[in-house]
Amino acid sequence: MSAGSKTIEVEDLRLAYAGREVLHGISFDIRRNEIFGIIGPAQSGKSSLLSCFNRTIDFNADAAVSGTIRLDGEDIRRVRDIYGLRRKIGMVAPLPVGLPLSIYDNVAFAPRSSGLKSKAALDAIVERCLRQAALWDEVKDRLKHLGTALSGGQQQRLTIARALAGQPDLLVLDEPTAGVDLGNQRALADALATFKARGATIVLVAHELGPMAPLIDRAVVMRDGRIAYDGPALDEEDAHGHHHPLAGSHDHVPHVGSPLDELDGGR
Repeated sequence: MSAGSKTIEVEDLRLAYAGREVLHGISFDIRRNEIFGIIGPAQSGKSSLLSCFNRTIDFNADAAVSGTIRLDGEDIRRVRDIYGLRRKIGMVAPLPVGLPLSIYDNVAFAPRSSGLKSKAALDAIVERCLRQAALWDEVKDRLKHLGTALSGGQQQRLTIARALAGQPDLLVLDEPTAGVDLGNQRALADALATFKARGATIVLVAHELGPMAPLIDRAVVMRDGRIAYDGPALDEEDAHGHHHPLAGSHDHVPHVGSPLDELDGGR
């Protein structure tokens, strides 16, 4: 697929729990080699959307999904190999605790699970992925230590290295800066900029972007299970501003300049 073509296409996605709809006709696309932001406050529908991406929603008997999500043209709701799908979509959860394994074994987990046994090949993958996650220099002398012994920010980057070892087509980071100090946030932002320069497609899902804001190429803002804005990247001022749809409300959604502002009187 050529650079700039669509990697993810979401069309009229609807999700209901026990008959109550929580996603209301979501549509957007994510293009190859861009960093795409999905932004919104708690309860805006971000987590529900992600559960449809990697099909964890399939395990909820009360959930009903309609609409389409395509990954490189393939409808992911029709994919039979769900675990193979999850390798293609590398999902990095917030507040990572890491597998109860050494740093080395965390990163080697996916290639070993795929049948790779060569120690030399595993060593190369572990070093490459830790370097890509901007973590190698910090842990290269303690690869046998437990991943859970690392700081929160280091654990976040370890989970990224672990996801990268599975060679995903799409890397999705859910609240990547939650519980992470500013220094580690900046290290993570540098790592993501490096991924993008190498051709990666990245989705950042966040309440607030902080140091990640300058990296975003395009973004959607979610509110109440709907897309409130879909358009160009947030600039630094927008990323730290707030949009108040109702007088006195303050929900911390980063303000983005859009035609919706005219409906709200520019508030």
